[in-house]
Amino acid sequence: MKRRTFIKKSAAGSALLMGGSMALSSFTQNDQTKITILHTNDVHSHIDPFGPEDGRNANKGGVARRANLIEAIRAENPNTLLFDAGDIFQGTPYFNYYGGELEFKLMSMLKYDAATIGNHDFDNGIDGLYAQMPNAKFEFVSSNYDFSNTVMNGLVKPYRIFKKAGIKIGIFGLGIELEGLVIKNLFKETRYLDPIEVATDMSRTLKHDEGCDLVICLSHLGYNYRTNPDKVSDLIVARSTKDIDLIIGGHTHTFLPKPTIEKNSAGENVLVNQVGCYGLYLGRIDFIFDSGEVKPDKGTTIIV
Repeated sequence: MKRRTFIKKSAAGSALLMGGSMALSSFTQNDQTKITILHTNDVHSHIDPFGPEDGRNANKGGVARRANLIEAIRAENPNTLLFDAGDIFQGTPYFNYYGGELEFKLMSMLKYDAATIGNHDFDNGIDGLYAQMPNAKFEFVSSNYDFSNTVMNGLVKPYRIFKKAGIKIGIFGLGIELEGLVIKNLFKETRYLDPIEVATDMSRTLKHDEGCDLVICLSHLGYNYRTNPDKVSDLIVARSTKDIDLIIGGHTHTFLPKPTIEKNSAGENVLVNQVGCYGLYLGRIDFIFDSGEVKPDKGTTIIV
């Protein structure tokens, strides 16, 4: 099975060009099809753009601007999916006043397809998160948070499969350990499962049992920890598994001017990306499907 290789050539706001190809499990069309993946992370209730006096973030961000970008990209390519890697809540008075209602309603208006759960999404407690779930017209995925003894039981799926132009895209989520990071009475009986074991199982299920052509992990584990290199992170997940094609990360507010390419446990390439925080940037990664092969085409960090 010929796996993809990537040729890195990018800067902030420019493209990462990636060549190579890999065999597909189910896609057999002869015509070229482009799948576009858009993503955000750690928006932290930033609804409005930053003002002209806000230093390096001046005049950036804002949900309305992001909506315009997303609308333009979808018009260019209807085979587009939009994801978020967690920490939707907490950071501005909008959350203090509305408790997450506004964030979920706006994400629904932007037609997000799926999101995972970050530690700050428990800041109003698991009951507060549960209360806002009817406002989210998109899926939540988390494979290593066991909600079976909580009010969230059944509302969060371990994975989700999307189909675009006959191509199967499998999505699963990973969250950071809550113990020691979030007050216990906020997450209550939510159980944290080992993310490496879960990622191995979920990616194998999606790639081989479900026959997905792309496997994407929405991660709120953090990109990397220099002072604690053994702490589980996106880079460690990439190195420790073998069926993930793309990791969309969050938690560490890491701005990557171009996606990182890591070798997985089988020596094959995995793409890892994260676009900072506060809705300042929108991530974009395109995949070209052509006659039974997928060719990762480009990754772009778009300034909002």
